[in-house]
This record gives sequence, structure tokens and C-alpha cells, in this order.
Amino acid sequence: MIQKNLTILIILYQENIDVVKKCLDQLKSFKVIIIDNANDANLKNKLIEDYNIQKYILNKRNIGFARAANQGILECDTEYMFLLGADCIISCEDIEKLMSAKKKYKNCFLTSPTFYNSKGEYDYNGGPLYEENLPINVLENFGDVCVSTVLTTAILFKIEDIKNIGLFDEEFFLYFLDFDMCRRIRNEKQAVIQVFDSKAIHTHGTLKIKNKFKKIFFRNYYFVYEELYYLYKVNLHYEKYDELKKKMSNYLFKLILNLIILRLDKFIYYLAKILAFKRFKNLLK
Repeated sequence: MIQKNLTILIILYQENIDVVKKCLDQLKSFKVIIIDNANDANLKNKLIEDYNIQKYILNKRNIGFARAANQGILECDTEYMFLLGADCIISCEDIEKLMSAKKKYKNCFLTSPTFYNSKGEYDYNGGPLYEENLPINVLENFGDVCVSTVLTTAILFKIEDIKNIGLFDEEFFLYFLDFDMCRRIRNEKQAVIQVFDSKAIHTHGTLKIKNKFKKIFFRNYYFVYEELYYLYKVNLHYEKYDELKKKMSNYLFKLILNLIILRLDKFIYYLAKILAFKRFKNLLK
């Protein structure tokens, strides 16, 4: 029985209650911490009626995935944690297989399951690091394998280990933090293992922001900035930075033009990219 030594951490933001319930239905024997970046007290009240949630934290603002993950890790009172996306369904037995693999393999830092889509087909999880610029292929019939990176949708790790490497870098709001964490693990000569016999259904939830313009801004601002920031951390940002720098005058022209003709979606698109570039430029100073 691993339930006494493992906490499940789920981070929410404007999630559909039915999606969350499908995930929680499989986890009733575990300690669960939920952190809601949407401050949805109504959702909290509905979930705590039906599920035994150890801690349910409402953040007054969206602090991002990395910071919320660190918040949950620091609240954990067990030796191990399983960080799980609400759009991922995994059974107790498959979590136990992740734990067995974690203890089995030497220098294993974290384990992650094999993903399947709703049709029962293999889905993407483990693969190369971003800077390796390799094809993104779905692994099939491979057995347990050491991979360069996995999605942070479902990862099992030891609390002490992740504290020792400095937790998640909170400069990442949502994107590229999985690459960053796994790269740092590899630099410590530790392994990331995708476990073949541990299965999870991953529905690849889309960005949950309901406001159209906010969603456009969010996706483009954070992706542009965090791609640059990640490449900066591996000292490979120069090409991408120069490429964007050359586009800035054109982006500014299109920003003004789309404001004049009231194409607000395009105005927000270019505004996000300009502000993200400006933020990164300030980081370089």
C-alpha cells in the first residue's frame, strides 16, 4: 500500500467539474491536494462534498503552473508526490506501478505513465528536449524507457529530490517548464523514466481561459516569453531573439493598424508578442 506515503497534487484553472470528478473518482484512497488558480469557491464546495480532499487551496489570482506546483509541494507531508493534471485519468494500480519503477531503477528521479487518448491509441508523453530539435514521435511498445523529457501532466517523484534541485522555476508560467525540469534532472545525472505498463488516459485539455481576447494574449505572451527564457537558460536564445527583434517594427505597425480598423483579436495578438519580447529584453539588461 503506497497511499500513506504518497500525495496527489492537482492544479486547476477554470476546469469543468465533470472532468475533475472523472480524475478524482480514481483517487479516493489517496491524500489529495488541490490548488485552484481560478479561485473558484463554488467548485471547491461541490468537490469537498463528494471527495476527501486533504487540502484545497484557492489562490486569489492565477499564479501560474510552476508556482502553484511549488506551493503544493511545500504543503506535502508525505515522502512522495504524484503531480497530476485534471485532464488525466489513472488508476491506483497504475500509480503503484510508477512507484515500483521509481524504486526499481537506479538514479531514477521521476516516473511517468504511458499515455493513451480516448480512442485507446498511444499518445505522446516522453520525448526529446526542446533544444535537441528532434522529431516528436509517440513511443509504442517500447517497454520502460529513459527519456529526455516527459509532460508534467503526470509525474511521480520524491519530495526531497525535487527540493534538492530547487523546485520548479517560477519564471515559467505554463510553457516549457517540463523541458526545464527534465533538463535539470539530466544535468544531475538522474533519469526520467516513462513506464510502459502504467497506463493513463490523457485528454490533452486546452487552454481553459473563457474570454477570447484574454486567451489570445495569454497563449502568445507566455509562449513567446517562456520559449526565449528557456533558450536563454541553455544559452541558445540568440537566433530566436534576433529573429523576433527584426520583426518588432512590423509587429508595431500591425498593432496600430489593427487597432484603427478594430480587429481586436489581431491587435491583442501583436500586443502580446511585443510585450513578451520587451520583457525578455529587460531580462537581458
